[in-house]
Amino acid sequence: MLLLEGTFPFVAGGVSSWVNQIIRGFPEVRFGAIFLGSRPEDYGDMRYALPDNLVHLEATYLYEPQDNPPVMPVHAAPETMPMVECVHKLFETDMKHPDCAELFAGLMDEAGPDGKVSHEVFLYSPESWEFIKKSYRSRCTDPSFVDYFWTVRHMHTPFWRLREVAVRCPQARIYHAVSTGYAGILGVLLKHRNKRPFILSEHGIYVKERKIDLYQAQWLKDNRSVFERDPSRVSYFRQLWIRFFEHLGYVTYQAADDIVALYEANRQRQLLDGAPMERTSNIPNGIDIQRFAPLRAQRSALPPPVLCLIGRVVPIKDIKTFIRAMRTVTNHLPEAEAWIAGPEDESPEYANECRELAHQLGLGDKVKFLGFQKLTELLPKVGLVVLSSISEALPLVILEGYAAGVPTLSTDVGSCRQLVFGLPGEDEAIGASGQVVRIADPEALGQAALALLTNPQAWQHASEAAVKRVEKYYSQDMMFERYGALYEKNFKWQA
Repeated sequence: MLLLEGTFPFVAGGVSSWVNQIIRGFPEVRFGAIFLGSRPEDYGDMRYALPDNLVHLEATYLYEPQDNPPVMPVHAAPETMPMVECVHKLFETDMKHPDCAELFAGLMDEAGPDGKVSHEVFLYSPESWEFIKKSYRSRCTDPSFVDYFWTVRHMHTPFWRLREVAVRCPQARIYHAVSTGYAGILGVLLKHRNKRPFILSEHGIYVKERKIDLYQAQWLKDNRSVFERDPSRVSYFRQLWIRFFEHLGYVTYQAADDIVALYEANRQRQLLDGAPMERTSNIPNGIDIQRFAPLRAQRSALPPPVLCLIGRVVPIKDIKTFIRAMRTVTNHLPEAEAWIAGPEDESPEYANECRELAHQLGLGDKVKFLGFQKLTELLPKVGLVVLSSISEALPLVILEGYAAGVPTLSTDVGSCRQLVFGLPGEDEAIGASGQVVRIADPEALGQAALALLTNPQAWQHASEAAVKRVEKYYSQDMMFERYGALYEKNFKWQA
């Protein structure tokens, strides 16, 4: 049972493509999938045809408007609040306690209609009210109790819905979450309820990505006066949400039987965030090289003056830096074009800002928004696959470009440096398959693009290195072999 937050089959992207790839790569295994999203209106139709061996799919929306239980006089059992306080105290002071995950899952057992921590008890009991007041007085540094109260309610609401999902979920032999966060917590609950193994594999580090989102979020309040604010300190409610996702991540790491990262730097980050070392491992992404290999023969002899960013048009991809870099590129290479191949519906406001920026820079005819494209038709026309992201893991689009013989130009995020220059030893000896520049530096991105596109010999060497690297280290057969061994080990797991 795959546990998926904001990804396959309703959202296109690298993680979704990987999920689709994994299901289809094991036709002898029956998969189920639970999609967790925010609200139905935030997603469109399915972006993927469902594989034949996907035998169960359900979607749950954690913040879908829903009537609360009717207001009623209700009291918590005497032992309820001490139990709640115990778990919160561990989160605040001793998250490394060996029983932290089990105590949390046990508390969630009591979140049912007949449990000690039912939704009614949380919403309406005087004991819950007193606990929230006590927490505000002891912890909150923001003067607004009203904002604290509603933040706590909003923050906790998904737990009752996650428990409902766990109760009705079909039993599986393995539960496999593709992130921490809410999907990871669902994995914790399912392992606890059904006594079956729980695998966690992370492409990006979920907590890190949520922190980026929260630092940029405009909806988080800071009610301190201008004289009370310390510019060096993050506002309380921003800190509260960050700690919330850190706690979810830690509980997930403690409960997971196997924790998979895509590359070593991410595994080290998992260890810092609380993952037990003995349960961690690295399994890089892999691609179907044979699908893209024939495209090499379709390339022109000289590097096409086309820079292509393949991905969602969202802030984390920093499309604006790519557009600004094109001002530098076209000043020296007037025939160059920037193609942006990816959906725009996830963040329409940001997509409009990107289009407006292109026009402001006089690049309206040079920056082309193509929407979703078939890579097999796109890549032979491309000189460079570009990633200007502020966060990535191990991007499949770089590997797919490599298989087609297209070098890459990337910001220094995730495993991109490893993909371009190789790991020490035989991988590094293959040579550079592109260039890496720092984040949010349009000038550096533009100059690096020119260095490759205006030097056919350098571009050809990078293309040859790209093909050698992907064929030796990043085939999907290698990835399937390692995940097959992981699944086989857990199929034999006994409660």
